[in-house]
Amino acid sequence: MTETFSLKAELRETGTKSAVKLRENGRTPAVIYGHKQEPVAVSIETSDLLRAMHSGNRLFDLAFDGKTETLLLKDMQYDHYQREVIHVDLMRVDMDEKASVTVPVVLKGTAVGISEGGMVDVHLDHIDVECPVVSIPEYFEVLIKDLGLNDYITVGDIELPRGASLITDPESVVVNCHEVTVAPEPEEGEELEEESAEPEVITEKKPEDEEEQQ
Repeated sequence: MTETFSLKAELRETGTKSAVKLRENGRTPAVIYGHKQEPVAVSIETSDLLRAMHSGNRLFDLAFDGKTETLLLKDMQYDHYQREVIHVDLMRVDMDEKASVTVPVVLKGTAVGISEGGMVDVHLDHIDVECPVVSIPEYFEVLIKDLGLNDYITVGDIELPRGASLITDPESVVVNCHEVTVAPEPEEGEELEEESAEPEVITEKKPEDEEEQQ
């Protein structure tokens, strides 16, 4: 069962200037929405939010304005350098409902195809699923140690939690192992022939009258 992480928040004013000031004071702007209720603008201590996010939890018990709500981390916005979280969206949920979430994919192991001269390509680093709130995984672990040359693993090969269903196309390839293609080097004779080849000089044949005049 997915555990929740307890956080505290404060109501905030909306607007760009207010958001900038909050970030300067070590707080992250957030918005709470869902369950046909009005959105609520809050701010969370950035250090507390990052600690909760690094724990891998997606569910938060957020205390604010004299009450506590269970919320799902739905979206995060980063700065231009993709380094700092500047805003988060939190969705109201009940523990007995399902939610659409994006879950990271983590590869584990070294593909056997590498020792056969292959190369591993990752095509998807996350997949979208509809999952019971209580069963939302931190990530999907994909074992690739048995991945041989020209083998691949699709989204449909990933084991889902009970009650979960795929949103991402199950035929989509997550990772594959393919042969490394190396461009053939020119043979020594061909290389010398190319270097020594000179363009043929074509001279225009003079008319007979002109030759006679000379």
